[in-house]
Amino acid sequence: MINIEANIKIIKEKIKIAAEKSGRKSDEITLVAISKRFPAEFIKAAVEHGITDIGESRLQEAGPKIDELGNIARWHLIGHLQTNKVKRVISLFDLIHSLDSLKLASEISRRAEPLDKKINCLIEVNSSWEDSKHGFNPDKVLEAIKIIKDFKFIDLCGLMTIGPNTNDSKSIRSAFVLTRKLFIEGQKIVGDSFSILSMGMSSDYELAIEEGSTMIRIGTGIFGDRPPL
Repeated sequence: MINIEANIKIIKEKIKIAAEKSGRKSDEITLVAISKRFPAEFIKAAVEHGITDIGESRLQEAGPKIDELGNIARWHLIGHLQTNKVKRVISLFDLIHSLDSLKLASEISRRAEPLDKKINCLIEVNSSWEDSKHGFNPDKVLEAIKIIKDFKFIDLCGLMTIGPNTNDSKSIRSAFVLTRKLFIEGQKIVGDSFSILSMGMSSDYELAIEEGSTMIRIGTGIFGDRPPL
């Protein structure tokens, strides 16, 4: 059996150490527990032990869980979002991490208008320039921020990135450093509401915190190895 309570304590202690290493406080960092492929009872257990934010990747899986559990936590969409799923997603999730194109931004704003509701979004940055990843390439991010910030029904809250899939800590750190630089420039464009830098997962969150992350996304570190599809 996975000891979710113990795992959360371990993660929070490591967050504290990483934050202190970079002259920060642990309460500056939001821990999002990524529950994709885990059942609703795992989410309940995490919330009972202090988790306030839950992340899911796919609408098809997340929808039934959110319908069952309701607003027991803030719900984050971290996976790629297709435009034909936008209407349902904006009714369920509190924050979209994966705004990766102007086309998607336009569709989110269009679908939100009848609801008279601003949708909280992070621009996804392909910080390692990998063809296999979604997101804006780094040289396109600031231009995207300037355009998307003026969409009436999008509240542009910050940036998200996924570190490169490698054991090379230097490459991972470089991607995080680049994203943080873009984040700082984004704050100058948008203002104080541009406050979330979502980077760092189970394998690299300590590096991410050292490089300025304000939000980390932890799945296996909390819930253990994911069940097969």
